[in-house]
Amino acid sequence: MSLDAVLARIDDDLPAALDRLKALLRIPSISTDPAYSAECDAAADRLVAELESLGAKAEKRPTDGHPMVVGYGGSGGPHLLFYGHYDVQPVDPLALWNRDPFDPQVEDTPNGKVIRGRGACDDKGQLMTFIEACRAWVAVHGDLPCRITFFLEGEEESGSPSLVPFLRANREELSRPDIALICDTGMFDEQTPAIATMLRGLLGEEVTITGPDKDLHSGMYGGIAMNPVRVLAKIIAALHDDDGRITVPGFYDGVPELPDAIRAQWEGLGFDAERFLGGVGLSQPAGERDRTGLEMIWSRPTCEVNGISGGYEGDGFKTVLPSKASAKISFRLVGTQDPFVIRENFREMVRAMLPPDCSVDFTPHGASPASVMLTDDPAFEKARAALSEEWPNPAAFIGCGGSIPIAGYFKTILGLDSLLIGFSRDDDQIHSPNEKYDLESFHLGARSWARVLDALAKE
Repeated sequence: MSLDAVLARIDDDLPAALDRLKALLRIPSISTDPAYSAECDAAADRLVAELESLGAKAEKRPTDGHPMVVGYGGSGGPHLLFYGHYDVQPVDPLALWNRDPFDPQVEDTPNGKVIRGRGACDDKGQLMTFIEACRAWVAVHGDLPCRITFFLEGEEESGSPSLVPFLRANREELSRPDIALICDTGMFDEQTPAIATMLRGLLGEEVTITGPDKDLHSGMYGGIAMNPVRVLAKIIAALHDDDGRITVPGFYDGVPELPDAIRAQWEGLGFDAERFLGGVGLSQPAGERDRTGLEMIWSRPTCEVNGISGGYEGDGFKTVLPSKASAKISFRLVGTQDPFVIRENFREMVRAMLPPDCSVDFTPHGASPASVMLTDDPAFEKARAALSEEWPNPAAFIGCGGSIPIAGYFKTILGLDSLLIGFSRDDDQIHSPNEKYDLESFHLGARSWARVLDALAKE
């Protein structure tokens, strides 16, 4: 089958493809807010129609939350499962947007044209790159290049509460493909496409230290009464040693060393840690001293304090000794680290540091292990070579500092490895005001998927 004709079709159809993306972006499918339940339903309906326009058999499947969209198309050859999500983040603070977040437009910027709007990158624009590649295949050849199961979720931005039950209930149906394709990641840089093969897991813990049974006057009780903020500060300070290593007992159990081949590939990317940090007003890496910048953000575990509260936090000053102090602490996990073992070890460490007259309460906030893809599957090298044909620089196997639990669920529930291929860029402002997706990412992303489908369809 001619790939060149498919690529030419994507080029010619770009204006219409942008119109289809804008129509999807106009639907405020905010999954976290029940007020937008009807809009999430409308987005699912629109995607059913998009899949049906490709000749796929598609339907909206109910869940206890927002619906899943499942579709089947193509015949013969390998069987692929494509995943994306149609829900988006809330738009707050609205005042920081330069335009209506649900009135998407193409804008000129110093770095080229972009599509501006909530969901433009995460994940509607990414999702539609794949659908547009499929559309071009059907337009040119009358069918998809191989069998494809489309699986589109509506709750990714609200923690995917319906996802695991749905996967388990439909395991037999959804486990038939050979490999999964996920488009919710990004490029290494503007010229270098990437396949994420390592995803860090995530563990969240909220710690609340309680001392006196009420807030106290610091002049009357300061010095004689234990201050929970002081206790919490000591605990937080003890979580890292002077070399940046995390001190939770047993924390590094299951943390692997980076394979030499992957290390060499990462070194060839020319990552400049100081330049990376310079973009956010910093200059010096703060992780483990004996690790490179890319190791710190892709293949090493972390412990970070995401928020602290205690005492008077309003304007002015109040001489109060607070009754309570709390912190939200997250751990990014790698390799085979067990989030549940780490949670218990962390809690025991905190309890051991409590002075008399203080108690602690813990509130868990999720626990998911890391995911590592086995790149010895020929599909990975086929996809890497295909991406390399479309972009100026060869595609790289990279790590991902964030967590994408769906890849782990596909592995543990469906038995599928995942090719994580996306075209977002670091400045796309996902989850923030003025989210955008580069027009080049949308256009070349569709062309890239056409190339990947062509490569994977060949036995």
